[in-house]
Parts: sequence; structure tokens; C-alpha cells
Amino acid sequence: MQAGLRRGLRSGTLRGLAFKAARCKHVMAVASAKTSIIREIQRQIVSKERSAVEITQQYLDAISKADSTVCSFITVDAEQALAQARAVDARIASGGTEGLGPLAGVPLAIKDNICTQGTRTTAGSQILRDYVPTFDATAVSKLRAAGAIFLGKTNMDEFGMGSSTENSSYKPTRNPWDPQRVPGGSSGGSAAAVAARECVAALGSDTGGSIRQPAHFCGIVGLKPTYGRVSRYGLMSYASSLDVIGPMTHSVEDAALLLNVMAGGDPRDATSSGQPVQDFTAGLRHSSSSSGSCSSSSSAAAAGTGSSGSGSSSRPLAGRRVGLVCETLGEGVAPEVEAAVRAAAGHLQQLGAEVEEISLPTFGLGLPAYYVLALSEASANLSRYDGVRYGARAPSAADLASLFCGSRGAGLGGEVKRRILMGSYALSAGYYDAYYKRAQQVRTLVQREMSGALQRCDALLTPTAPTPAYRLGEKASDPLAMYKGDLMTVNVNLAGLPAIVLPAGYVRVPAGAAAGDAAAGEGVQLPIGMQLIGRAFDEAGLLQLAHVYEQTAQLPALTPPLAVC
Repeated sequence: MQAGLRRGLRSGTLRGLAFKAARCKHVMAVASAKTSIIREIQRQIVSKERSAVEITQQYLDAISKADSTVCSFITVDAEQALAQARAVDARIASGGTEGLGPLAGVPLAIKDNICTQGTRTTAGSQILRDYVPTFDATAVSKLRAAGAIFLGKTNMDEFGMGSSTENSSYKPTRNPWDPQRVPGGSSGGSAAAVAARECVAALGSDTGGSIRQPAHFCGIVGLKPTYGRVSRYGLMSYASSLDVIGPMTHSVEDAALLLNVMAGGDPRDATSSGQPVQDFTAGLRHSSSSSGSCSSSSSAAAAGTGSSGSGSSSRPLAGRRVGLVCETLGEGVAPEVEAAVRAAAGHLQQLGAEVEEISLPTFGLGLPAYYVLALSEASANLSRYDGVRYGARAPSAADLASLFCGSRGAGLGGEVKRRILMGSYALSAGYYDAYYKRAQQVRTLVQREMSGALQRCDALLTPTAPTPAYRLGEKASDPLAMYKGDLMTVNVNLAGLPAIVLPAGYVRVPAGAAAGDAAAGEGVQLPIGMQLIGRAFDEAGLLQLAHVYEQTAQLPALTPPLAVC
């Protein structure tokens, strides 16, 4: 599925959903999937319609009901969350809403490799099972200053090494659309928590697609900012030249609101950028101004959306150029995934954008280069977890070498050990030029080619992953098959570009094998996401393009069967 990916059209339509989503009683239903839940919470708190404590308790109750099945969280800190909520309510009671932070009273979840002061942070690994940071990551401290409430830490593949959250050393997370399927990884816990309505939004980290692929599998919005846009200080490093922190939300506007708070330079992170931070919500078109532009009936049918029937001539994306990357379509990509992406391209054309197929000949080279570079950096970054500098220590050892081996052997999982060994091999004296150096050269080619394409186009459009969410255990015994699932996303990290994933359709698939499945006998609906890639530090333009699509695509308002309402 690398150089062999073929160009060419495939016809195919996705079936629409035959059931209605259940409606939630409180704030989770007041704002639909297309509108800002964060703004609605702010409105309710400012108007004193509801208190921050009441809203926080609602989400804690949702976690209590759903997480025994979904397993989104490693740590839930109800005491801290309620204390933060009471502080918000006390401030409003004493001083009104003047100076209230833009996220005041908004319950969030944080991926467990992002440090949070006073709350256990394990990176999904047993070697850090007792680690409680004494400081906040910069992104977390900014969210805290904005008034956000932290519900807990979400499950993940150990140290971010995986694409399914099955590599967590604590438990696998399940997809809220079908509990027999994976939620993606490595930010699978964050994605599942958002999809299951256990939090308003969550932070994830993205090294090669770890925000975007779970967003695709779970039917939510996932934003990977430009490398350097958000400080990495306090993020446990996997591959330092690739890692990025980003938001996972129900809507594009909520992603923009979180980026507003987190973005900006940081003297504690030498890789953070001093690029000016603008209001990323300022250019978003709301549904009232763009609802007249909807897809044609044929495009809507292909996306499983139904016809809009508006016939309006409004063209909010006139003048925008979108490149549909032909190397990401064809052989190796599920027909329903390609159909949804092509339908999305057709809808963008209906909105006035000029969509053209473009070729990126080096696209297939990015995956092997990515794994050489990421694993090489990981072998260096994870050397600190030895039971002396960081990490749980083996109970007894005859000498220092035995202490290191015992601590790392017991504390690190199989996938982490595999990647450390592969990275160490690539960096060894006899193979450095053949692997690491050549991968860096390929990275330069990928960067140049994508930058050149984005000089001609405002954004690039691709699938997010070759298939919808697959079953738990389906790829666990074949690491190479799982690695290939990152083909659509890793080049973005190699080039340091921003990208956003948002829902583009749904497909019905056979239900999971477990007895008592919610949709047993009639199949389950799974979401399909599309990926938009933008120019470096042009998150504003990328978010605007995604927002217009989101507001006009008219996807069914569906709720995952395991979501708590």
C-alpha cells in the first residue's frame, strides 16, 4: 500500500443510517455536533442557568456510567475537578463574570503523556505507574489559567507507540460506536472520551497521526497544529522532532477555541515558534451565513448524508483551491472510505472551491522514513526510564546493569521494547548512513513536495486511514499491518504541517462478535473522517475551510451507542 497505490475513480455509495441518535437532556444536547459546546457552557455559566459544579458533576456521572465499558480514562480526579468548578462558581458569585476565562467551567480530559501537577501521569506505562508531576505542561497551564476543569487522564498506547490503544499497559480502550472495535491510537482514550460524551473536549498528542486517526475512528474533530505552534514542554517525548499537542473536540469551532488558548511561544521549549497568535475563531463562518450551500444529492448520497435540496448558488469557498492527493486513493483503500472522501471533494466544489487531483510521487516513501526517524528518536528519548533517573525501580539487582535491565524489562511493554530495539539498530555505527541518514533525506523530499503542492493549493484533501475502525485484536499480532495504517498521516508530521480531521460520512459494517452487542444482527454504523492539510502556521485558513464544510455537509446527527446522554 505504498508505491502500489493507484490513481483511478471508484464508484460507490455509503448507506445512510436507519436510526436516530438519542437526545441528551442537558448541555450535551443543547449544542449539536456542529456547534460549539464550549460557547454553550459559557453562556449557561454566565447567565447562571447552570453552575460549573452542576456541569462538572454531569460529566463525572457520565464517566461513572460509561467508562467501565469504554475504558477511556486511566485516572479520574473527581475531587480536583469539583474543587476547580467550585472555584469558578465562587469567582462568579463574588466578582461577576468580568475577567472570566474563555474556558471557565469547561470540563476537559488530558492525554496521560501530558504532565498535570498533582495528578498521576503514566504515559500508559507501568514504569511510570506512580509518577505524579510537580508541574503542569505549558498547554495545561494555559488551559488552567483560562478556567478549564480537568476531569482526569485518558488512556493511550504506551508512550504513544501504537495505533489502537491496545498497547496500553493498563487496559484497551473500546470504540463507543462498537465496543468490539478499536478507537484508534495513540490518543484513543481522548477520542473515545469525547465521542462517548464523557468530556467536552480532550487533549491528545500527534507524532504520526495519533490525534487524527482516532478522530476518524470515533467520528470527532481532531486538529494537529503546525509543529512549534503549541509548546511541547511537559509532553513526554516519543519523537521530539515530530510530537505535537492538539485538541480533540465535537466541532471545528471548539478546536479553534482551544487552540486560541494553547498556541504561542514558550521560553521553556526551544522548538516552539514565536509566530503571532491570532483569534482562530474570527474567520469561521457560522451556519446562519453558509447554510445555503449544501452538497448535491449525488454527493450527499455518497457520503451517507441524504440530499440537501437547497439549490442555493451561495459559494462561500469561491477562490479556494483544494488538491485531492491521488496517491491516497485506489488500491489498499476501502471503497467506502474513498467514496466518502470523493463525496467530500464534490461538496467542496459545490461550495465554490476548485478541487483538482494532484500527484505527490514521494508520498509512499514517507511511511518507512517516518518509522526509521521516530523509532531512532524514541530509542534516545526513552533511555532515561531506567529506574534511576526516571521510572519504577526493580526490587533487587546485583549491579547497575542488572538494575537497568530489570527495571526496563518489567516496566516497558512489548511494543515499546520492539521500537527501542529497532531505533537503536538504525542509529548503530554500521547502519546509521543506510537508515537514519537516508530517512532524513527522504524527509526533506517529502517536505519540499508537500510545500510545493501547497503553493498551488490552499489545502490538500486525503483519507485519514485506509479503513474504518477495525476489531480489537485484528492487527495485534501483525505490527507491520498496523504500521501501514499510518500511511495517510505520517507525511504531515515529517513536513511539520497543520492538519484537521472531521467526519465525512458513515458506513454500516458487521457487528462485533461479542454477545449482547447493541447492534447485533443488523450491523453497526462507523464514522469515516477526511483529512485536510494546510500550509505551515495557517491554522486559521484550515479551520475556516473545515468549518464551512462542517456547517454545510448535513451529516446525520448521530450519537455512538455507548455515548452517555
